[in-house]
Amino acid sequence: MTNRIHNFGAGPAVLPGPVLEQARNHLLALPGVGMSVLEISHRSKAFDEILTAAETNIRALAGVPDEYHVLFLQGGATLQFSMVPMNLLPQGGSDAADYILTGSWARQAAAEAGKFGTVRIAGTTQAEGFRRLPAQDELTLSGDAAYVHVTTNNTIVGTQWGSMPDTGDVPLVIDASSDIFSRPVDIARYGLIYAGAQKNLGPAGVTLVIIRPDLAERGRASLPKLLRYATHVQGESRANTPPVFAIYLVSLVTAWLREQGGLAAMAERNARKAALLYAAVDRTGFYRGVAEPEHRSLMNATFRLADEALESQFAAEAEAAGLAGLKGHRSVGGLRASLYNACPVEAVEALVDFMVEFERLHG
Repeated sequence: MTNRIHNFGAGPAVLPGPVLEQARNHLLALPGVGMSVLEISHRSKAFDEILTAAETNIRALAGVPDEYHVLFLQGGATLQFSMVPMNLLPQGGSDAADYILTGSWARQAAAEAGKFGTVRIAGTTQAEGFRRLPAQDELTLSGDAAYVHVTTNNTIVGTQWGSMPDTGDVPLVIDASSDIFSRPVDIARYGLIYAGAQKNLGPAGVTLVIIRPDLAERGRASLPKLLRYATHVQGESRANTPPVFAIYLVSLVTAWLREQGGLAAMAERNARKAALLYAAVDRTGFYRGVAEPEHRSLMNATFRLADEALESQFAAEAEAAGLAGLKGHRSVGGLRASLYNACPVEAVEALVDFMVEFERLHG
């Protein structure tokens, strides 16, 4: 590939170079098909193979139990904020769900759930600016909830659960959009996992849902057809026209992940990248980490400088030097480097070198 700038954006995020090359080569015509992957029918044999490859790779990477359904949906994680309670709350027994609030996206998910049933806040660190995650003994889990919802990684402040809270027999539902497949995951521990693809799995436009069969059937028949998980299970992710190209790229990215050694290898590489960057943040005090050290995300490293003007200068000069996407989220400011699976170690090394030089000039 031609030289590209290093992309530290939070999403849509960096994609593996070999995946982009393969997609480029197939853009005009898929081998043996004679049409672009953008043109093929979602009912064609060619797309059958793409869909099967994507699901096979996902099952192999994460050891997805045979009985769990793997779905490719649309609407991003934001639609899942509504689909989860629509399907899992309005059923016999408990009409309440426990939500653990650890950031803006978790808060939005809870707000949407409140439109469909009772939401109990089982724990939050909002008063501390979400700079850390609550400990198990700080949670007030009800024990009779329809489910417990957790956002695994806070992209805005930069915190990440090292291990999930114990929810007993209550199904655990997780929004894993920003750290899906960045490390090994025990699928059987969860009732439902959802993740927008645009950070670690592929481009924007497709959402991965992995769901236990009993939960897939919970939704009432009176729900709108495309808002029931059971509809998508029955239609094998083709209840309507799916995002063909986005799923095609997911199949390529997940194949690339397998070629890299799988999720254990990714976890090791991601930990190495994060350690390199956080060491630069902590080196002298010129930079200040946002999240408390023991809760820091391996995916989204957030840090500040002495004043906002200097932060703006840092982001502008970094972009001019080929380091893009380092401005913090608009709601909090600061600086943020997203270190998703496809972000190479070389990019982090280049960023660290820039940080050292910027400090030399402005420290």
